[in-house]
Amino acid sequence: MACTKETIKASGLNIWSDEAAGGPARVVDIIAVQGLGSHEFYTWVKKVPSVADRPKGLSARSWKWKKTLDRGGEDGTTEVMWIRDLLVPMFNDARIATYSYKSDWRDRAIKTSLRQCAEQFLNILSQHRQQVEERTRPLLLIGHSLGGLVIQQALVIAIHQQEFTNLRLSVAGVIFLGVPFQGSDVASVGARLAQIRGLDSTILKLLEKDSPSLYALSRDFRGSYGEWDLVCFYEKIEAGYGPMKKQTVSPQSASLVGKPMIFLDADHFGLNKFSGEDDENFRLVLPEIRRMIKNSGLIVTERHRVNDIRANSHGNVHLIVPRTVNSLFTGRAELLVRIQTVLRSNTTPLNQRKRFVITGLGGQGKSEICLQVLNLMRDDFWGIFWVDVDKPSTAERGFIAVARLLGHSTETITEALQVLETAHRSWLLILDNADDPNFDYQVYFPPGNHGAVLMTSRVAECRRYSPEAFEVLEGLEEQDSIKLLLKAAELAPESWPSYDHQAREVVSLLGSHTLALIQAGAYISQGHCQMQQYPKVYQHQRQQLLNYRPKQAQSRYCDVYATFEASANVLEHSQQSGSESAGDALHLLEILSMLDSSLLALQIFEEAWKGCQNVLRNNSVRARGIDEFSLYHVSQLPSFIVLEKDEWNSFRLIEAISLLASLSLVIRHDLDGDLGLSMHPLTHAWAKDRQDSERQGVAWVVAGCVLGFSRSNTRMWQEQERRLLPHILSYLEMKVKRAFRFASKVVIIPLVLKCGWALLNMRQDSRLGRLIQDTFLELGQNPDEPSEEFLGLYDLQARSLIHLGK
Repeated sequence: MACTKETIKASGLNIWSDEAAGGPARVVDIIAVQGLGSHEFYTWVKKVPSVADRPKGLSARSWKWKKTLDRGGEDGTTEVMWIRDLLVPMFNDARIATYSYKSDWRDRAIKTSLRQCAEQFLNILSQHRQQVEERTRPLLLIGHSLGGLVIQQALVIAIHQQEFTNLRLSVAGVIFLGVPFQGSDVASVGARLAQIRGLDSTILKLLEKDSPSLYALSRDFRGSYGEWDLVCFYEKIEAGYGPMKKQTVSPQSASLVGKPMIFLDADHFGLNKFSGEDDENFRLVLPEIRRMIKNSGLIVTERHRVNDIRANSHGNVHLIVPRTVNSLFTGRAELLVRIQTVLRSNTTPLNQRKRFVITGLGGQGKSEICLQVLNLMRDDFWGIFWVDVDKPSTAERGFIAVARLLGHSTETITEALQVLETAHRSWLLILDNADDPNFDYQVYFPPGNHGAVLMTSRVAECRRYSPEAFEVLEGLEEQDSIKLLLKAAELAPESWPSYDHQAREVVSLLGSHTLALIQAGAYISQGHCQMQQYPKVYQHQRQQLLNYRPKQAQSRYCDVYATFEASANVLEHSQQSGSESAGDALHLLEILSMLDSSLLALQIFEEAWKGCQNVLRNNSVRARGIDEFSLYHVSQLPSFIVLEKDEWNSFRLIEAISLLASLSLVIRHDLDGDLGLSMHPLTHAWAKDRQDSERQGVAWVVAGCVLGFSRSNTRMWQEQERRLLPHILSYLEMKVKRAFRFASKVVIIPLVLKCGWALLNMRQDSRLGRLIQDTFLELGQNPDEPSEEFLGLYDLQARSLIHLGK
């Protein structure tokens, strides 16, 4: 029995066409999905003058359908529910329905998300298409406002869930009515209002203008459905919001690239309401519905035919992969969807190959992501070939092995690549470990345009091989990091909530680094310590823990430090080959290891250059006082601070930073036009721990000279006090007693005192007090009996005591 105004459900599918036996066979399903917070019935209703009050001169045909309409009420109007009153009579061989869902953000009891709405829509729609004749029946979808996003999200989800394959392939076309693909200004106002009232604002925040989530959704949708029949309608009239009028969804936001855009003479809330067959807006929408239905049979039948061929072709025939999927793999769901979307894309130009590049710090799981993609897409490709391109010799062996698997005897990479190109089948090539910044990996891309390539690299510049499709991999989201740690620790899932706080602390300590979390979990699972003990053990045994190698689920480099060391090996090899930039990069890495991993403005190096000029002009080998720098300190400045120039030259410093950044060992930042850099906490720890005691001593002196000379610019130190403090504190983690072993006291005392004056100005009184006390002890001086030789130290002590009110 067909749905009525009285029997309509607030949630679910409401079928308006008569399902009685003996009627015409259904050849298409038409489903209209309502917008945000809409009423299940009235969202599709337009009130018009009743039949008795119709204007004279209109033809009988224009009004004959009104005899079945609902009388509105005392205002003398009739309710036109166009899905029921227009579409059902016009398409008697269609099953026509509306889909309702609860999304009224003003209702305190309703809390939902776009994904929840989309998944529910998919499941309910699938339940109504279970009969054999229904599973491949063409489907036309109509979405108003948020309803269009529900459709969009549902179709993206359907790509990756096998049970929805028939439903997805059956979509003949989609009509979008004022859908905010790029969000809306109005949503921001609603979100603020919801927060003030303590209401759920999840959906409203999603709908805000330039929403990153909507942008990602549109990218994923376009990648898989760019060639499908989609039409966008947008509003021409501004809607009233109290005393103001505003366009709810702009034409730009309501459009999809490359798809027809048609405006309707209505505001946002009138896009889904029509008064009858003669309604000018309906006359614009109806032809698109007719056209989609007309073409639906052939389009959908062909899609299912191709899918059946693929399903019966036994999927993948040739496979070369280094190992199986790691059972600990966690998170990265959105990235996996995006990669699959790109590699399946039907919108890639014919003259371009499908490519995706993953770059990022070693040990974050780039190769593991590729293994996951292969596991998910194995049946999409006739051949999947994994080639390790870490070294030219390794790459050559890999490509020759691919050629031989395909039945060709080759001796060179060029010949092997030609074999791939002439294999006119669907194949995926993985180029793993493209980590040499001085190598052009373009030589490993087969000629021609068919096939797909997935690349992993630590080198940020490798993004240029796929400028439209790449990912700079960072740490896992906090919840995914916690889950990975608990899985690796082999703790029972039912006990995980009790470990949440402890695990969160470990995750923060390790900077959400994937391999480090796995190793920490393995260390705990072997009984070396409890979860709550790990942070304390880490502080005392960091190097041992980060060199720990679990017996199972090992990465290519086995431990965290080994994966970073692979990048250092690239620099050392380049240095041995005569690269000045590589030597500068290694030197800079050592200096940074003595400071903090947090953001450091590169201005400090320029100020150090300026600060040493006075010493150079005086040309004094010895300092005038124990607390002043000498030519010796100038000589300790790194060589990339070019002292011979008459003006500051940042070229070598920038080159060194670029090299470190290209290997993901440092992260560059734009500080309002100036350059800054930071490091991942684990990379920073490794950079320090890889140096022996003697090398650390040299690096400590050099870093101290940079800090000390830069203090000649007191204004910079005042303005950047909060940013510089972590670096001073990290630098002073070196014990004073140990520091005096690195060089003579005439070298070390000025470094200590420069840091002391910085602590004084920053009002770090407690830390300064310990520094002064340790220095007196190391020099064998009595704090209460001033010595002329160490007047600078006594002066600093006096200033400190004044600050303490003593």
